[in-house]
Amino acid sequence: MSERPNGLTYAQAGVSIDAGNELVERIKPLAKSTRRSGSEPSLGGFGALFDLKAAGYDDPLLVTTTDGVGTKLKVAIETGRHGTVGIDLVGMCVNDLLAQGAEPLMFLDYYATGKLDVEAAASVVAGIAEGCRQAGCALVGGETAEMPGMYAEGDYDMAGFCVGAVDRDKVIPRLGDQKPGDILVGLASSGPHSNGYSLIRRIVERSGLAWDAPAPFAEGKTLAEALLEPTRIYIKSVLPHLKAGRIKGLAHITGGGLVENPPRAIAEGLAPRFDWNAWALPPVFEWLQQAGGVSEQEMRRTFNCGLGLVLIVAPHDLPDVLEGLVRDGEDAFVVGELATA
Repeated sequence: MSERPNGLTYAQAGVSIDAGNELVERIKPLAKSTRRSGSEPSLGGFGALFDLKAAGYDDPLLVTTTDGVGTKLKVAIETGRHGTVGIDLVGMCVNDLLAQGAEPLMFLDYYATGKLDVEAAASVVAGIAEGCRQAGCALVGGETAEMPGMYAEGDYDMAGFCVGAVDRDKVIPRLGDQKPGDILVGLASSGPHSNGYSLIRRIVERSGLAWDAPAPFAEGKTLAEALLEPTRIYIKSVLPHLKAGRIKGLAHITGGGLVENPPRAIAEGLAPRFDWNAWALPPVFEWLQQAGGVSEQEMRRTFNCGLGLVLIVAPHDLPDVLEGLVRDGEDAFVVGELATA
């Protein structure tokens, strides 16, 4: 096909195919580092295959999740700290799989921006690969979209997609098995994870603190560093207890906090009865509450308040669950029980 004089190119329209190709080459080794049984990450194709038999499943059900990082990305963008939001992206998806009893197998991401900054995007994908390694799932592909005019300069957004599996007899919640007196076990969060950042950013604005100011609640860290602490990924510590049948239900504490998430994992006629004195509110949440004048109820329905997961466990399984979680590095503790609604 002959070129026309003064003809426009895609690059002149604001989209660089060369930059996109450079990014793919940069992230190929990152994808390979997440290889696991059943997968063979190979970026550049039109799809990805996964061998469930090779992953050890006999009668599997597939489970899918999707999520984003929300306005926590604005903190990363405004401070140029892109290295951990990819972990958040993976964490928000894979922790949701646990609520069905599932193991994460493969992960894909969608990254969209107005003008592709290869360094920033590569840093984000490095975080995604780290999250996948923490979760034991393979980064098998993704999509990078450069869309001039859709985003302000420097802005980007992303979404994650995860496929997991669970053997049919290990699906949770087991609503029919839940009873009054079952124990609620909390697993400590690493901070706000990826929820409530629209409120957090308003509180920071009200406080008058700059992102590079010392964090009032975290010694030795700037405010940005402390608030960009990535979502904790619980897969490797919780999965053994799911496979052993010791967990009757599990709530990932995301948007809606401790008010709206636990009921999603609990049988009709039962309700969570939290002992709000069973754990101390972590310093980051104390500061947010004080600096923002946020009510107790608003804190509980917006933030995780220090609990990333809440498990429902029969009393006779409690010692094994607590011992195993602590052995695997979790801060786990009893936070309440199920009661008749």
